[in-house]
Parts: sequence; C-alpha cells; structure tokens
Amino acid sequence: MKKAYAALTALVCLLFASGTYADQPTPWQATLQPAATPIMREIHWFEQYTLWFIVPITLFVLILLIVVCFKFRAGANPVPSRTSHNTLIEVIWTVGPVLVLLFLAIPSFNLLTAQLTLPENPDVTIKATATQWQWNYEYEGSGDSPLAFDSYLLKDQDRAAAGKEDKSVYPRLLAVDNELVLPVNKTVRVLVTSAPTDVIHAFAMPSFGIKIDAVPGRLNETWFRAEREGLFYGQCSELCGKDHAFMPIAIRVVSEDKYKQWLTTAASDLPGAYKTLMAATDGPAKTVDVAEAQ
Repeated sequence: MKKAYAALTALVCLLFASGTYADQPTPWQATLQPAATPIMREIHWFEQYTLWFIVPITLFVLILLIVVCFKFRAGANPVPSRTSHNTLIEVIWTVGPVLVLLFLAIPSFNLLTAQLTLPENPDVTIKATATQWQWNYEYEGSGDSPLAFDSYLLKDQDRAAAGKEDKSVYPRLLAVDNELVLPVNKTVRVLVTSAPTDVIHAFAMPSFGIKIDAVPGRLNETWFRAEREGLFYGQCSELCGKDHAFMPIAIRVVSEDKYKQWLTTAASDLPGAYKTLMAATDGPAKTVDVAEAQ
C-alpha cells in the first residue's frame, strides 16, 4: 500500500512539475510548453479558445451516436422512418458549422498575421542553415567576418569536457555542443535555409511559437522576441533522413550585457566564450537555470 501511495505521489508531482523541466519535452506532457514570446502566448490563448468549441462538439456527436445506437437499433425500431428531408435540421447543420468556422477563422487569421508580419529594424539577424544532420548559425552584421559556427547533437562521451553532465538541464538527444546565444527582450529575425544539395528541414522552437521550413535554394524568414532568459530546446520538424531525430536546436537567451560579451569573445575564441558564459550564468551547485515558467 505504501508503494502504491508513493507511486501515485510521484505521478502527481511529475504531471504538475514545472520550472526545472520547463522549455523542453517532459514525460507524459499533454500541454504546450511554457510561452517565452508574445506569439506563443497568443498560441496558448488560441488553443484554450478552440477547446470551447471542440469539447462541446465532440460530446454532442458522442451523445448523438449513443442515441442512434440504442434508439434506432433493429430491436427497438423494427419499422424505420421513411423521412428523407427535414428543413429545420438541414438549416441547423449547415448554418451551425459555418458559424463555428467563422468564430475560429477570425482569431486564427489574426494570429497568422502576427506570426508572418516581420517587425521593422530587428535588433539581431541570424541565418540558420540546415544540413544533414546539423545546423549552422551565422550572425549577420557582427563585423567584417560574421561569426558563424556549427551546432551538433551533444554526444554522451563529450558531456564532461563540455561541462554539460546535468541531463535535467542538458537533456539527452536535445542538448548541443554550441547553443545559439541571443539577448533577452530583443527582436530577432531568423533567415532559414538548407544547403543547396541537401533536403528540406524545419526550424522549430515550441516555446517561441515558431516553425518554418528550411528549403534548399530558398530563404525563408521568421521572427521572435524572447521575454525571459534560459535554455530553450527544439528540433528539426521535417522528415529529413535517417538521423532526423538527432538534429536538435538549442537557444540560450541571456541578458544583453552577457550577450555582447559572448559575441565579442566568440569572434576569436568560441569555446572560451561558451565557458565564460556558462560560468556567468551557472549557480555554484548547478550547471544552468533552465528558463523557469513565469
């Protein structure tokens, strides 16, 4: 009995846990990741809004199916009705769905407009190029020779050397060797493409509410404005080949001062810049604070 209570308590804690495991997938997760951008907050609202239509419609259809199964079965209704038309019912089942779609379309179009309207004069412009199976990031306008580096999946044997042994912060199959570092509360434009001889990939970050295809020979654009610091994880969201599941995206959002210091150091010493940044953001007893839900 005690073991059963302990297991139940652990399950409840797992379902309602937040903070430490924020902004990355969690076991038995049934909801969206915590919002870190204004767009993702709108997506959260739209999800809750649509449930007010989805749940009643689902229950209504279920009730109708149950009624039909019992009331109009052969045993209870041996002589079926020959009614072929009912004007009132036909008007209701035509006008009803139209109204529902109208109530869904208006906020949906507003959300799409907000996602696709790129802000003028972004603070930071990043070019993300996908290749089987890694990402290359280039900081536009970061000097005569723009800062650029590759970002690979962090292998287990490399964790100790990178100082990323805490799997609750640097989860397996999501952590990378070089995170994309960006400043908090700044508008970031992301130019997304794929290598000319490669396949279609997708740049997706759930906490930011962005997902856009990386197409060879084409430059797509998206944007976000992270409102809190922390580590955020995403993945390539297109079936791009045998190692599709091993192409993660990691974004470390820091204060503007730390970002500028990292950018300056990274121009000449990328590994040293990461070590300095991690030392500045790490507490004495843990590696880094993963963006806690507000």
